[in-house]
Amino acid sequence: MSDKGRTENFREHLGNQDNTGKRIWLYPKIIKGRLYKYRTYLSWFYLAFFFAGPFIKINGYPLLLLNVMERRFVIFGQPFWPQDFHLLVILLLTSIVFIVLFTVVYGRVFCGWVCPQTVFLEMVFRKLENLIEGNTNKQKKLDAMPWNREKITKKGLKFIVFYGVSFLIANTFLAYLIGWENLHAKITGPFMEGLPSLAGLVVFTTVFYLVFSKVRELVCIMICPYGRLQGVMLDPNSMVVAYDDVRGEPRGKIRRNEDQAEKGDCVDCGLCVDVCPTGIDIRNGTQLECVNCTACMDACDSVMDKIKKPRGLIRIDSLNNIKNKTGFRFSPRVIAYSVLMVILLGVFGFLLAGRTDVEAHILRIPGQQTYFEEPGGIISNIYNLEMVNKTFDGKRFRLESSTPGYDVIIADTSSTLDANEELKRIFRVTQPEADVKDYKRTIELTVYIDGKKLKSFETTFFAPIEIE
Repeated sequence: MSDKGRTENFREHLGNQDNTGKRIWLYPKIIKGRLYKYRTYLSWFYLAFFFAGPFIKINGYPLLLLNVMERRFVIFGQPFWPQDFHLLVILLLTSIVFIVLFTVVYGRVFCGWVCPQTVFLEMVFRKLENLIEGNTNKQKKLDAMPWNREKITKKGLKFIVFYGVSFLIANTFLAYLIGWENLHAKITGPFMEGLPSLAGLVVFTTVFYLVFSKVRELVCIMICPYGRLQGVMLDPNSMVVAYDDVRGEPRGKIRRNEDQAEKGDCVDCGLCVDVCPTGIDIRNGTQLECVNCTACMDACDSVMDKIKKPRGLIRIDSLNNIKNKTGFRFSPRVIAYSVLMVILLGVFGFLLAGRTDVEAHILRIPGQQTYFEEPGGIISNIYNLEMVNKTFDGKRFRLESSTPGYDVIIADTSSTLDANEELKRIFRVTQPEADVKDYKRTIELTVYIDGKKLKSFETTFFAPIEIE
């Protein structure tokens, strides 16, 4: 796979295409080196977390819920509603800045180590494929042979296993969208009522199956926008999977009775290309298709061990450090992104700390006269109470005057605030006319939720008294 033609014109087409633009089906070898072992351990944790996530509860709330249809969101057990849209925007902006900062410093290590596409493809489906069809050479022979009993059996078994795993992923994915309890109720309920959910599961399952069995590396190369953006985020100081051409060139195979003094450490074995899941030759330099999975590092280190050379011919390093031995430096761009992320985190933390389960506001009704004289010598002012319950549970509220001599009368006697309810109530504050001493007085009104004080508001009470 490391032919001269591809090396010379690698910038003219993608790593999984030939010179005519036709897709080359990739059969990456699996080298179980130390980095692959670390990726495996990380993937076990990742998969356990992914499949257990819908069942994990924090304070009675799901760990993660993204119910767009019902506008219900839970992030790490903290419920968010449309009224918290500003918090979600700040959180999204912070995440974007973090990804950009992380990419500027460490390249696409996220793609190769924790991206769901890579974890499921390389650590689940690729392993199952090797278990069913054999290693790289056996897979090539199987695809090349005519349809016979062996091929039908293996391809059929592969389809069943792949589709079954995709169905499991689709169920988990849907549980994050609508909640596990809701999904279970739809599955176990009457068939016709659960038919839309079943149709959604079939669609998701088919999409996941096609992604991991057919599309594969095209997601990273052509579909994912993050891969396209890395070109403008990386710079010569970014830590990426890089080939040390200073040490490795000129490359050449080791031959008996041949002087190796003029050659670099690279023996041109092509193993770094054979293990690449996107089909590139890392020795050509940083490329769009590289996802920093470090498979080429394990492959190269295994060869260096065999020829008694130091490891790290392919390693995580910056281009500046390879060429000039400058080491890592904080560039103005890294500092700017870091400062911006700290500011966004500070703003988000401040707003989150001040966020309450129930929001309440008291305002005078615009357009109304300042006061009313009621029968029995009572003076009243009319106000508007607005409340939003941002939890999944119903709440009971109470409104009282904290200023002696004033009473609160709410038109609707119901004191229940349902989950995610936006409630508006008109209420009156009254005072006996005999107790009026000022034309305008500041009073305090307090809202209680489930018997606990939520917030106190200061407002103005007007009364009919002559001003001298």
